[in-house]
Amino acid sequence: MDFQEIKSLDAQYLAKTYARYPVALVGGRNATLTDSEGKEYIDFGAGIAVNIFGANDEAWKAAVIEQLGKIQHVSNYYYAEPQVRLAKLLCERTGAKRVFFSNSGGEANECALKAARKYSFMKYGAGRSRIVSLKNSFHGRTLFTLTATGQEEFHRYFAPFVPEVAYADASLPDVVRAAENKACAVIIECVQGESGVTALSKPFVQALAAWCKEQDVLLICDEVQCGNGRTGTLYSYEQYGITPDIVTTAKGLAGGLPIGACLFFERAQDALSAGDHGSTFGGNPVSCAAAVNVISRLTREFLLEVQGKAAYLRAKLKNIEGVKAVTGLGMMIGLEIGTDSKQAAAACLEKGLLVLTAHKRLRLVPPLTITKTEMDEGLSILKEVLS
Repeated sequence: MDFQEIKSLDAQYLAKTYARYPVALVGGRNATLTDSEGKEYIDFGAGIAVNIFGANDEAWKAAVIEQLGKIQHVSNYYYAEPQVRLAKLLCERTGAKRVFFSNSGGEANECALKAARKYSFMKYGAGRSRIVSLKNSFHGRTLFTLTATGQEEFHRYFAPFVPEVAYADASLPDVVRAAENKACAVIIECVQGESGVTALSKPFVQALAAWCKEQDVLLICDEVQCGNGRTGTLYSYEQYGITPDIVTTAKGLAGGLPIGACLFFERAQDALSAGDHGSTFGGNPVSCAAAVNVISRLTREFLLEVQGKAAYLRAKLKNIEGVKAVTGLGMMIGLEIGTDSKQAAAACLEKGLLVLTAHKRLRLVPPLTITKTEMDEGLSILKEVLS
């Protein structure tokens, strides 16, 4: 199909939930993608931090194809080798004790919030079910995770919401205020992605972790976007010197296939029992095989390379005319610019660069395998657009 046919069919048959850019991506390699008309683009978006090894990665494809040659789906009534291999890897790399697999970040967060409420109910009874979330957070599109999202613009039209969710500024006194001695959990993103790619302060996160431990309130770290090597460590909370009680992740975990994971650490490891939660496709063998390939390759050496690429990108970006500030952590980058972010993103697209937006900022989350040549080409386009 050519682009106009694809666009026409999209308008006719798909729900009108996305404001799409006028491009249909059909292929590519690493961080260089091709559209339906043959035009090439440098990819600084990675499918919203999903394609962390870029397009057409040979080792990743081999792992997926090998599993497809065995069986594509196993019901969770039965055991599945790819699931246990991935769970073992994640626990060994993080210190978690157990894992629940789902299909997305929103579902992983839904699982975490349910588990926190059950943990508290079984230990303390009713009346201690409050979830405290930070303002400017984003945790998903299900009704519970949408409620936990601390941005009012996402709440339009969908009331009534799940009760006993409160919002706080990123300060310990305000978290304590919002908790009112009724909280079972606090959920945070160490780097708030959707609201502007803003990293939380280390003193706040460490103080919060200490308070949660003291009060027996579970600390949930949402690593859906900032996890899986994106910030230069396997998960971003590692850079804050804390150990959460629950960690959620998705996006880049399977390098392009749908999967979510909820990791339970020691205090929360037995929060869920048989029948408390489930997912038909959660832990799909093909997605798990892809994720085993991803996590196995996010070695210390690879992550050091990511840190080097992040430092290179950030140094170059700070010298571009029109960039007022560079925010975020590692290769999860926010750019405060002097022009409208959506207009700037559209101008980049026209010249062959894919970038994302986060409110008034541009958001850059390129494949972790992006080459220096691809980075330089993308930076050249960005410089041209912004200056």
